[in-house]
Amino acid sequence: MEREKIVVLDFGSQYAHLIAKRFRMMGYYSEIALPSADTDSLKGAKGIVLSGGPASVYDKDVPEFNSDILKLNVPILGLCYGHQLMAKSYGGTVGKADVGEFGIAELVKNEAGKSSPLLEGVNSSTQVWMSHQDGVLSLGPGFEVIGSTKDCPFAAVQNLELMRFSLQCHCEVKDTPEGNKIFQNFASICKMQKNWDEDTVLNHILESIKKDAGDKNVLLFLSGGVDSTVAFALLNKALGQDRVLGLHIDNGFMRKNESANVEKAYKAHGFNNFIVEDASESFLKAVYHLTDPQKKRMAVGENFIKVRDEVVARQKLDESKWMLAQGTLYPDIIESGGTKNSHVIKTHHNRVEGIQKLIAQGLIIEPLKDLYKDEVRSIGKKIGLSDELIMRHPFPGPGLSINVLCTDGSFSEKDKEEFEKAKTEAENIKLNMFCENCSKDLKKTVIPVRSVGVQGDFRTYRFPCVLTFAGEEKGFFHLPKKWEKLEQASSQITNSSSYINRTIIKLWQNENLKDEDFSLQEGYCDKGRLDQLRECDNIMIQALHKSGWYSKIFQHLTITIPYASQKDHTSIVLRPVCSEDVMTARFAWLDTDLLHQVVEDISKLGFVDAVYYDLSNKPPATFGWE
Repeated sequence: MEREKIVVLDFGSQYAHLIAKRFRMMGYYSEIALPSADTDSLKGAKGIVLSGGPASVYDKDVPEFNSDILKLNVPILGLCYGHQLMAKSYGGTVGKADVGEFGIAELVKNEAGKSSPLLEGVNSSTQVWMSHQDGVLSLGPGFEVIGSTKDCPFAAVQNLELMRFSLQCHCEVKDTPEGNKIFQNFASICKMQKNWDEDTVLNHILESIKKDAGDKNVLLFLSGGVDSTVAFALLNKALGQDRVLGLHIDNGFMRKNESANVEKAYKAHGFNNFIVEDASESFLKAVYHLTDPQKKRMAVGENFIKVRDEVVARQKLDESKWMLAQGTLYPDIIESGGTKNSHVIKTHHNRVEGIQKLIAQGLIIEPLKDLYKDEVRSIGKKIGLSDELIMRHPFPGPGLSINVLCTDGSFSEKDKEEFEKAKTEAENIKLNMFCENCSKDLKKTVIPVRSVGVQGDFRTYRFPCVLTFAGEEKGFFHLPKKWEKLEQASSQITNSSSYINRTIIKLWQNENLKDEDFSLQEGYCDKGRLDQLRECDNIMIQALHKSGWYSKIFQHLTITIPYASQKDHTSIVLRPVCSEDVMTARFAWLDTDLLHQVVEDISKLGFVDAVYYDLSNKPPATFGWE
């Protein structure tokens, strides 16, 4: 019997699987399908969701879409790109919006919206998450507006006769607080019955492991992070410890004392089927003088395979009897461009060419590949893992290497041209959310370091805008007490700029240095810079633990950037974020006393010239800077 389901058509959105996950978490089975799917393959679908995506509906190269799907007699919900596609398909028009929206907006229901089944029980004004540059400009026959935002007049529309609904916002992300209510309403419109729970998911994973492994043993890359730890426990549960070997590689990119702490934690939990390999010299050599973030990630990923092969040979493991396992999550795949219509945001180490070849040969097991971080933690708790193991902040395989921004110190003509444009944009942006005195003390500038971002499902590589408020004590700058004002400023800056994708605030600068003393320095991912980063990162992590903030945020990244007064010095960016699923995030609003103490401790390290705090949400920025 065909299982009833809600089908999500994936147009390449970074959030497509997140939509399906939301429905599953509410108890409704949901699957992903290509928008070109034959209608016969959608049997059992009680409703269909058209996801977002990086394309514009009026471009030549758009995802292939089987328009017969719109003829099916089931409710259909369009989101973002799906919202625009539905408008265009039913006679409306779509074009470049007057104002692009990235981040938080307010959706206000109109009279029609107050009686709409899709918005039933939703507040008359509700927070939503936007990420678009295109917009619906007019509606086709039978469609009506049910909600708008300040800059998007056609933000929510419906056609009740056809049971067609669409929204410009992303309901699937945490920063649309009433998104689940909207999805619940859609499930009710679809007359969908609850048919999915955590026990079903766990049993499915365990059975898949047994099927994929067959009679082979499994070697797992064990970083010590949440994903690989839960994957390790699941493999042990499905196959038994005698058929599973964990390999923890100290790649030289670990936090301070990280590998020793990982080994201790695993042994305390009863895992004894793992080995620790110190391969730091090998990895440092692999990234030697690399400055391109993508190439660096690829080098790290390929070196994992090389070290794995060396360990297999040394342990005299019969390769015909062993498979490789990874703790890959769905965000790793989608951000690496792992679905037909998605764009590469960043290449994850577990999606490099060597790994892809093994996947194609059926030699890789990835038990968590359809899950998100919060689902993984939930599964970990269900199988009895301690909070010490599963509540740790995410720490990807490349470790601190991707927190060390690298450059040969040169600046191309294109860099110079775009940097000057970014500075001009920053100067011209009028921020109206601060009091008059704050505005007088505010300075906006741009620093010549690029970082990765994601805007409208596209990867961007742009400059950060720096906010500096007049200081009250030597070296330290004033931090406005209202974080929401800084968040508004950050969104306004990135939404108004073509060359800026982050906003950061300067917290401290060596009092003996002037702004003109800073310049782009030659700097690579070597042991010296990694050791500097380890010391700064350890100060922040220990402070988070002592204050209780560690468990309140999703992840903290300490970033070292080659922008300083001299080659062996650095500037540090603090990047604590709050997130549920990695696909979106908001910067953390830390206690300012805690932050002041952390900055004071870091400032005492002789090699740090300045400390910044990242005020950027995702989108438009990513978690890290590479």
